[in-house]
Amino acid sequence: MDTDISDILASVSSPTVYPHTLDLQALTRAWVNERSAPELLPYPADLIARVSQRLSAQILKIESLTSTNNPGLKSTLVIYQTELERVKFLLRSYLRARIAKIDANPHHSLALPSSHLSPLERQYATHHQSLLSTHYHTSFLSAFPASLQRLDDTTGGVSMVDRPDEDTAVFCRVLRDCGGVDVQGPEGTAQVELRRGDVWVLRWRDVRGRVEEGSVEMI
Repeated sequence: MDTDISDILASVSSPTVYPHTLDLQALTRAWVNERSAPELLPYPADLIARVSQRLSAQILKIESLTSTNNPGLKSTLVIYQTELERVKFLLRSYLRARIAKIDANPHHSLALPSSHLSPLERQYATHHQSLLSTHYHTSFLSAFPASLQRLDDTTGGVSMVDRPDEDTAVFCRVLRDCGGVDVQGPEGTAQVELRRGDVWVLRWRDVRGRVEEGSVEMI
């Protein structure tokens, strides 16, 4: 009997979290992570698809309510439109942050695993790199020997491909215990444990994997 009462109390005290709320939280976290990380993070295709579908449904709902010309729905429309603009801002800003990284390092972006770019982003990066190559070749590369015209040349151990700085310092918060990482200090290298709730300033290369798996978030 005690167990039954405990279960009932637990179910009553636990607030219901709706799927669209979880998706909004996930989009906000993805937005902050993308803006703070020095390189492209994996593209959350399922999340973006769900958010886009809800945006379309919200737009249809607003259009339907607007067409009724009911003065009593004015406050409801304001709430719907405000929420719509908030999510649209997050989504646009998130995608712009990714496009900015592609523009900065197109060759590097195209070399990333397929999970890091959406089909449209990969198409954009390919077209962007093609335009750059054509422009450079027309402007000055055509005057160079053929062996010096490649933009992805690695001859002599020096790569022509620009890459994000993996040693960039980033602020991050630990969401769940996830082991230790090596940090460089004035007295050498030491290991610190990443425990839930901790806030650290670490090199991006040391926390990249944990950010991608969701154990750590950027702040």
